[in-house]
Amino acid sequence: MANNNSTNNLKQQFKDNKQLRLITYSIGGVVVLLVGYLVYRQFIFGPENDKSKGAYVKGLNLASQDSTELAIAELESVVKKYDGTVGGENAQLILARQYMTKGNFKKALTTLEGVNVGDTYAKVGVIGLQGDCYSEMGKYQDALDKYTEAAETNENEKTTPEYLFKAALVAEHLKNFEKATELYERIRDNYSQFSQQKAIEKFIARSKNSKLK
Repeated sequence: MANNNSTNNLKQQFKDNKQLRLITYSIGGVVVLLVGYLVYRQFIFGPENDKSKGAYVKGLNLASQDSTELAIAELESVVKKYDGTVGGENAQLILARQYMTKGNFKKALTTLEGVNVGDTYAKVGVIGLQGDCYSEMGKYQDALDKYTEAAETNENEKTTPEYLFKAALVAEHLKNFEKATELYERIRDNYSQFSQQKAIEKFIARSKNSKLK
């Protein structure tokens, strides 16, 4: 009975994590990433990008209003016109998130793979969203690899433990309990605040017990 409960808990946790993935970089989060990125680039990017810098704003506003279809149409136009510029790359990132909202994870993944951002924090978001797409497509090993890459791209107290946690949950889903334990212990040993919030010891115990079966 206890074993059954543990299995059910893992399935529920993974289900909850799928929901978490879809909102990891919600519109609000994307706004923070892109505005910061845009402000930075405005001071160092050449004048050829001037017209592109505000080009994605209409699409962003439509996305924030949950007008997904209209946002996609607007952003696709911006990406086509300004690809490779500040505004074009920002539009492409928002566009990928809209494809995810529509459940078109394959197209979102392809779009994300084409996003080229110099800002490290934004890059973490792009990699993490790729992991989300792989997970939603059932490609869990690829998701595990992307979450781990996102965690290690710019180590910090916020995104690193979040992506290590996602990676550990996926590792459990793959029944790679040794890897899951390693990732949970990494969180415990290096990110105490996140570890306490998630009560990470119970996840370590679960993965260790599963490994012994």
